[in-house]
Amino acid sequence: MLDYAYWKLDEKKSPGVDGQTKAEYGENLEINLESLLKRVRQREYKAPPVKRIEIPKGDGEFRPLGLSCFEDKVLQKAFVTLVEPVFEREFYDFSYGFRPGKSQHQAIGVLDKAIGWEGCYVIDLDIRKFFDTIPKGKLQEAFGKRIKDGVLGQLIVGWLNAGIMKDGHWEGTKAGTPQGAIASPMLANLYLHDVLDSWFVEEVKPRLKGRSGMVRYADDAVLYFETLEDAHRVLEALPKRLGKYGLAMHPDKTKLIDFRSPKRRKGEAKKSTFDFLGFTFYWGKSRKGAPIVRVRTARKKLTAKLNEIYQWCKENRHLKWHEQHSILSAKLRGHIQYYGVSHNCGNVDTFIRRATRIWSKWLNRRGGKPVSAEKFARFLENHPLPKARIVHRLF
Repeated sequence: MLDYAYWKLDEKKSPGVDGQTKAEYGENLEINLESLLKRVRQREYKAPPVKRIEIPKGDGEFRPLGLSCFEDKVLQKAFVTLVEPVFEREFYDFSYGFRPGKSQHQAIGVLDKAIGWEGCYVIDLDIRKFFDTIPKGKLQEAFGKRIKDGVLGQLIVGWLNAGIMKDGHWEGTKAGTPQGAIASPMLANLYLHDVLDSWFVEEVKPRLKGRSGMVRYADDAVLYFETLEDAHRVLEALPKRLGKYGLAMHPDKTKLIDFRSPKRRKGEAKKSTFDFLGFTFYWGKSRKGAPIVRVRTARKKLTAKLNEIYQWCKENRHLKWHEQHSILSAKLRGHIQYYGVSHNCGNVDTFIRRATRIWSKWLNRRGGKPVSAEKFARFLENHPLPKARIVHRLF
């Protein structure tokens, strides 16, 4: 299983605090894996600290990302492969985050269909700094209830107490599991299954008057209700439930949205939207003029992606045209691969056209003779950029 984990890991991922790469570890693979297995079995394995980097979230805050050492990644990958089937027997179908056979686009499609019954009241739930605030003791209890194995339990303790390396200094952590670690998503799903999913299915839904449901992807969750009374009751109960397990609801980002169809709102404010997994859900019209739920690229995500393109074109305008074209095409294909869903082809096309204009602008700031519009158009005719298309059909 450790050998399988080694070959499944991406060699392009950034190394941890020891700087070791996949190729370097693989030079003596059999010896290294035997040594790792021996240390784990004899409980001598000590999890190394996680390298901490921070990436901007686009709202003025930063998301801390943890980079584990390669050997630790091998062990975590094997660990997840071993214990994941145990947890999968319990997890509900509406949980889509980092689970085998499930994806973000499945979550988007299911939610699109679920709230299409003339609309509903939506709670857009945001848990404040979820990965950083999971109580270690309660997470160990949740794991221990399912798997009573001393060796595996000690690995959990080691990862949770490994600490972080930031700017060359070690820091201990009182709570949380590092984002970016291979085992973290599975452990997060396990914790939220107890905190949120089971509570909602077993205790909340039986007490509600109308239809209700939930779609969750890791710590991003949308709860929907047929009646406003039910939505208010759950919104009032959520802070107490999360607080009981050491978590907190973000007071500004968690919102209750009246997402009923326009014909049910009867002259009230027409605009009704919410964001989920980088998409904005809104009411549009079908070809026959009937109101339907549609999705488009969220404005914040679109702006952030264009800013990334702008910065990259600015910093790399010295490269040859063909090199820039190759890298920019890869960036555009990545955007199309994620945002190319039903209803959203026009927004993807807008993104590509705006990115093309940004590229043209910085090609004209290389110094020397300016690039005419005709020359740029001829280049794109012979070397076209990727075109917008629907990659994921939601229906």
